[in-house]
Amino acid sequence: MISDVRNRLPFYWSDWTDAWDYRVIPSTVFIFFANILPAIAFAQDMFDRTKNAYGVNEVLMASALGGIVFGLFSGQPLCIVGVTGPIAIFNYTVFQIVDGMDVEYFPFMTWVCIWAFIMHTIIAVTNGVVLMKYITQFSCDIFGCFINIIYIEKGIQILIRQLEHSDDQAGAYFSIVVALCVLIFGVVSLVLAGHSNFGTIYMRKFVKDYSLPLIVVFFTGFTFFPGRISELKLLRLEVATAFQPTTDLFGRDHGWFINFWHVNVGYVFLAIPFAILLTALFYFDHNISSIICQGAEFDLKKPSTFHWDFFLLGVTTLVSGLLGIPPPNGLIPQAPLHTYSLVVNEHEEEPYQVVEQRLTNTAQGFMTLGLMTGPLLKVLHLVPQGVLGGLFFMMGVPGLLGCEITRRVGLLVTEADLRSSDPLYSLSFWVVITFLSLSIIGTAAEIAITQTIAAVGFPGVLFLFMGVGAFLPKLFSESDLEVLDHPAASKFFSKEAAKEL
Repeated sequence: MISDVRNRLPFYWSDWTDAWDYRVIPSTVFIFFANILPAIAFAQDMFDRTKNAYGVNEVLMASALGGIVFGLFSGQPLCIVGVTGPIAIFNYTVFQIVDGMDVEYFPFMTWVCIWAFIMHTIIAVTNGVVLMKYITQFSCDIFGCFINIIYIEKGIQILIRQLEHSDDQAGAYFSIVVALCVLIFGVVSLVLAGHSNFGTIYMRKFVKDYSLPLIVVFFTGFTFFPGRISELKLLRLEVATAFQPTTDLFGRDHGWFINFWHVNVGYVFLAIPFAILLTALFYFDHNISSIICQGAEFDLKKPSTFHWDFFLLGVTTLVSGLLGIPPPNGLIPQAPLHTYSLVVNEHEEEPYQVVEQRLTNTAQGFMTLGLMTGPLLKVLHLVPQGVLGGLFFMMGVPGLLGCEITRRVGLLVTEADLRSSDPLYSLSFWVVITFLSLSIIGTAAEIAITQTIAAVGFPGVLFLFMGVGAFLPKLFSESDLEVLDHPAASKFFSKEAAKEL
């Protein structure tokens, strides 16, 4: 960890001076919306599932904390940190478990975060992040497929709530229409920006950078069109008072700071297994986010700092527990998208240079904090919940269609005459089926556990299939695994981590 700081510190000043580049402005705007729009969708989901314990302000505070701290102090400021789907599941499941016990939720979560901070520190100090070099694409594909399916499920759940809680059935059905329109326009914009020759390269970059916020703004405004549409009663994003917690219940009696020292000793130790699961989740999710945003294809020039950044993640987890907000961690796909947005292209298809700097992450963190002001919270309150459901669909559907498991299923059912020269076709059919079945079973197991009160244990299922990945060389030949599986971290980062050990 000390080596991380020593290697990166000489570049700290250049991390600011290098920000004088034209890509920084559109990148800041892009990553701000790419981070905040899914975050407010998760805020609505947690609001509904925690008896209003978490709301928009808690999620905004968590996203701002991650952006500012990692923008200013991390060794890799390109990694975007915020509120993710897995941590939303973790928090509301812990709430459902604790709600029936003789302990208040927020003080209990503070102890979970305190223990998690200790575990993060131990892993960072002992160079434990180096073990990431043993994680293969097998478990990453399972996790990615699981996340995309969860996004789609969240979108469906939001739309079901429109039917259950709306006083106007016409408004509920209109919310469903709006959600589907957000999905359709979102997918069309992705196709135009990344898979077409539409317009010029600058037009495609504009669509790529700004289509997401423009779609949200348009369909929010669309619900206010004069006439029959404006008369419909739509459920909209729930907000609280500016810079104030959403509730004063569940152990939040003193504003933002949680009084955690009154918790019974038994519950203090009961928090340890939850902290282990939280640490396991962050170990995998955050480090994979960091690795992907520093992929070899970007040819980054400045050194990585996996151990220092994991310690810093422990610090933000501790602060989150003390403030009663969901702890942030590395975001997929926002982290790699942030790096992509900073690519300066000499030719459209070939990365020429990445603007490695701290301004974009730090700026979007402060911009997120600014959303907690009264006027901007009123603006957020205008967003219909149907648009939030559409946002979940926008995140999940393209991701699911593009994930490796889905791609391989598609290749298997492709007509023989139309098959490409994909290396997958060089393998035995039963080898592919066996490997694919293991991937699907892993994804199904992740989804199944999240449908129960045991959902808090889904990081354990993920680590179980990481163990399965370690045994794959005993089930498949080396030549088969060259096509089917490979280390999740590039060789460059694996070697770097090994040197640190």
